Amino acid sequence: MSNLKSGVISRRKALSLLGLATLGLTVPATVLTVSDAEAQAQQPAPVTGTERRQERRTGRVKRRTARRAARRKGRAERRELRGEGGEEKK
Repeated sequence: MSNLKSGVISRRKALSLLGLATLGLTVPATVLTVSDAEAQAQQPAPVTGTERRQERRTGRVKRRTARRAARRKGRAERRELRGEGGEEKK
């Protein structure tokens, strides 16, 4: 007859054989998959922390100067109104 062993297979060996069989079926499918996707354009380099900080600072300066200019304009308008009112009382 033949020299085949008809022994009991342990769970560990059965699971490893099952895992290898699954791996053997999935690898060729991923290798044979053809994609029609084109290469993506290279993304610009990420902004460094120093550059972000500088952008925040310049934004703050711009907002601050806009607020100050608005205050100056409002003060000038109020002075003008007070000046006109004072002349009418005389």
